[in-house]
Amino acid sequence: MDSRDFAPQIARQRRLVTHGHTRPLAWRLEQLARLEQALQPEDELLEALARDLRKPPVEAYYEIAGVRQELKLFQQQLRHWLRPERVATPLIMQPARARVVADPLGCVLIIGPWNYPLLLLLSPLVAALGAGNTAVLKPSEHAPHTGEVLAARLQQHMDDDVVSVALGGPETAQALLRQQFDHVFFTGGNRIGRLVMEQAAGTLTPVTLELGGKNPCLVAEDANVPLAARRIAWGRFLNAGQTCIAPDHVLVAPGVRDAFLAALQQAVLDFYGTDPQRSPDFGRIVNDSQFQRLAALLQGRSVLRGGHVDPAERYIAPTVVAVEGWDDPLMEEEIFGPILPVLPLAGLEEAVDAINSRPQPLAVYLFSGRQTWRDRLLAGTRSGTVCFNDVVLQAGIPRLPFGGVGESGMGAYHGRAGFLRFSHQRSVLERPQAFDAPWRYPPYGNRLGWMRRLLR
Repeated sequence: MDSRDFAPQIARQRRLVTHGHTRPLAWRLEQLARLEQALQPEDELLEALARDLRKPPVEAYYEIAGVRQELKLFQQQLRHWLRPERVATPLIMQPARARVVADPLGCVLIIGPWNYPLLLLLSPLVAALGAGNTAVLKPSEHAPHTGEVLAARLQQHMDDDVVSVALGGPETAQALLRQQFDHVFFTGGNRIGRLVMEQAAGTLTPVTLELGGKNPCLVAEDANVPLAARRIAWGRFLNAGQTCIAPDHVLVAPGVRDAFLAALQQAVLDFYGTDPQRSPDFGRIVNDSQFQRLAALLQGRSVLRGGHVDPAERYIAPTVVAVEGWDDPLMEEEIFGPILPVLPLAGLEEAVDAINSRPQPLAVYLFSGRQTWRDRLLAGTRSGTVCFNDVVLQAGIPRLPFGGVGESGMGAYHGRAGFLRFSHQRSVLERPQAFDAPWRYPPYGNRLGWMRRLLR
């Protein structure tokens, strides 16, 4: 879609909603079925993800599977979610009927990221279409092959008055944000998220921001250390560390530190072999800019494991680094790469204080069998999500709302949360014309006393 065509294209897409064409359940299910068809054949999508991020086929398929799960849930539950919610009315307003109706918002803009360029563009699209909206998609220019394949697939299977795709760089995104949308859904980094929100404020467009953060992971002395190490290594080095919900750093109890580091090293060896650069299961950094940023963080460090970098391949080995304090440069901002800092866990309260002294993360992780620790972490911290004795998987449950809080984002989606995110909860009151109580109208006379008793 050419930038010169944005305004008329958006107007056509909004008109489809305002004229009521998108309201029927049948229309919504048809769009979801068409989107499902656009995922076939899968090999071309897997190849595009491999070209952009050298994603292993299994990791690339996670993205397709995530969209399929969201589609399946919407197809099963949409009829139920669309039913108006009956609301009780006060006695003084009787006879009356009140209800809440989920209305489509209109034409929405979905700006996708580069780290999961298929999943995090199409999963919110499922929710937008299920809620009866039309959408303009802006794929990330840093995953160009995936963006081009998706644009071609959606053009083939969907009417462009329902879904249109705008390819291009930052100038395209800026031009889109100057338009009047009914909602903007952005997934990406904190810095760009601020710019999106600032731009959307100019047109009073509501936004959903799915950002990230420095997700802490605690390993207590009673943890199953080999299990914790394997799960943390998988979550940290998945997609070469470029996952917003991955554990960003690990706080390990002193009594199990050596055992944890040994188990972590063994897990990396089991996953990727003695030379991860030759492993078909380990990805690459998306571009030179991100590679240089990560390589700079490793300069001059003595690492516990890994540390090898290769600019020609944008390869950074799965790396574990010992960090003694929170003032270390690795602890300043989200790493978003295959580098895992390990810090000492002095105690639960100190960890809670440290988490609360920093921006709210997207996830908090704890490996422990103690219910008291789990309760304290839940009650004492704020984060978008929490996961005990595992990592990352909470983002893969379609019925579980997913989103950040504070610096890690605003608004949640997945399943019914996504349906509500892209809907307006419209209040409707119906009263008959056959009866009209005279007490509501002036002159009020001496009604205050009995109205106080009645409206208590």
